[in-house]
Amino acid sequence: MSGGGDWSDAENDLIVGDYFDMLADDLAGRPYNKAAHNRALQARLPGRSHKSIEFKHRNVSAVMQVLNQPWITGYLPAYRFQARLIDAVLRHLNPATVPMRTVAAGTRDAAALYLGPPPLALNRPVLDAARKEEVDRRFDPAEADARNRELGRAGEALVLDFERQVLRRSGRADLADRVRWTSQEDGDGAGYDLSSFTPEGRPRLVEVKTTNGWERSAFHISRNELAVANDNRETWRLVRVWNFAREPRAFELAPPLDAHVRLTPTSFLATFD
Repeated sequence: MSGGGDWSDAENDLIVGDYFDMLADDLAGRPYNKAAHNRALQARLPGRSHKSIEFKHRNVSAVMQVLNQPWITGYLPAYRFQARLIDAVLRHLNPATVPMRTVAAGTRDAAALYLGPPPLALNRPVLDAARKEEVDRRFDPAEADARNRELGRAGEALVLDFERQVLRRSGRADLADRVRWTSQEDGDGAGYDLSSFTPEGRPRLVEVKTTNGWERSAFHISRNELAVANDNRETWRLVRVWNFAREPRAFELAPPLDAHVRLTPTSFLATFD
């Protein structure tokens, strides 16, 4: 292995594998020693210093962040990373790895769910256009979240319990008992996941979008969901659940959604003349 310059694929695989070992402990609440991990890596990576290994761990955090995955909070994301590091992380992101797992529905405590404000606009994008293109070309994190039915179902279950608890704490147990998990009971075509109420008795149509990543993770929304949101601006709400793998948090968006986020078409319909 090279002792300087760009990191080889073999070196990247070592650093990512070590990072995932620490992340597994981090998510499980088990103690681990970052300095000991660094020393062990120095023995396997001749010429790589403590500082360079620590910075590479921060690079892995950045890749995990842009892939909508949880990362080790003790390694602040550093965004100037090799394109080859993206591939190394993707080689480790498979159903057998901890970050891709989700907590089974019903095991999160809805009473502990923090519903905060939406994220503020950034002065500049997290990644420059060229680097974002490199990530998107290799992996669509929003699409992966959208296809992760276990994650989506667990997030909906959490918000369902949260909606019911809010109503019960407001003295409206009668309404709490009428909250419905629409997407499970009627299917996905309604344009929202939950049929709930405000404490005053007004209807709430709640669409839930869940990710293991940070609050700025991109998410997919269907044309039908957008149409239902625009047709029901007084009652439709999007609850965005993030950081699900560690400590779920959420914020709420009201239509029109393009007042809060940039909506980008991501697919084409191919038809025959």
